[in-house]
Amino acid sequence: MKEITIAGGGLAGLSLGVALRHADVPVVLHEAGRYPRHRVCGEFINGVEKETLMNLGITDLFSNAILSDETHWFMGNRHIFEGRLEKPAIGVSRKWLDLKMSELFEDLGGTLLTGSRQKELRKEGVVWAAGRRGKRKSKWLGLKIHVENLQDLRGLEMHLGRSGYVGLAPVEDRRVNVCGLFRLQRYGGRGSEMLWNCLAGNGLEGRSSRLREACPDPGSFTAVSAIGFGEQPGNDGLLVLGDAESMIPPFTGNGMSMAFEAAETALEPLRRFSEGKESWSRVVREVRRDLRVRFQRRLLMARSLHPFLLTHVGRALLSGVTRSGLLPFKPLSRALR
Repeated sequence: MKEITIAGGGLAGLSLGVALRHADVPVVLHEAGRYPRHRVCGEFINGVEKETLMNLGITDLFSNAILSDETHWFMGNRHIFEGRLEKPAIGVSRKWLDLKMSELFEDLGGTLLTGSRQKELRKEGVVWAAGRRGKRKSKWLGLKIHVENLQDLRGLEMHLGRSGYVGLAPVEDRRVNVCGLFRLQRYGGRGSEMLWNCLAGNGLEGRSSRLREACPDPGSFTAVSAIGFGEQPGNDGLLVLGDAESMIPPFTGNGMSMAFEAAETALEPLRRFSEGKESWSRVVREVRRDLRVRFQRRLLMARSLHPFLLTHVGRALLSGVTRSGLLPFKPLSRALR
């Protein structure tokens, strides 16, 4: 069988590697970093089907995950919306999940090379799953930290500020993941202090104080800039998965689900290539087409809704709709899955 090389050991790359090894496909996976480590991520999985996790062979990893079926939205200090998810969201930290998937991949006979980068991307059998390629101008800054002993958490929480928002999601070990997206500007501070300043600078001083009074873990703080949403540029002719292929705004809670779905989409075509039953050029065309069909609607919906969260007029409209009870929460949730 032909070997598959995966560049990038995030959710898409690792889950694809595990699934291919379940199918006895030889796989080498390159990851520039090392496990375990924290990543900027909302750390909850919304809308993924059990069948997808089963097809990837990773269902057992979520047997003890934290489940949340309530979502609460706040604007400043006002509670503006409460909803119940049709399927509970799965809360799990990337530090734990990436480590467990990397261990499973190696247990199944996969070759994992940490501290390594795959540079030759246009070679047959190479899958790019290492996030965005090259530099991209962007006005967004993503920040994340874990806190302990946070009181009165209401399931999944979303807090909207003047030019950004922050989500709270319970994960393992009684921790809460705090992950925010903010317009890129000078907030000042380093490490977790930067996050508190971002919250205060966006009219969320109360949330900043609440989180400070819990027990933040400075070692869990991570940051990323130059975030771009939608289909990512510069991927012509490559087989690209995960955030490298497209990024959905984090308010949807759908990024982790899309990584697993992308791996599932690529699994069978890659298996056929490995067995010599399909050409590489056909595999690339098929996977790219199927990814576009699978994700196009939710990406378009998310791109349309995102500005409402980040403008004064949009937030005012959202507040009015939620107060009147007219927000079509369930149809919107389905459209973003």
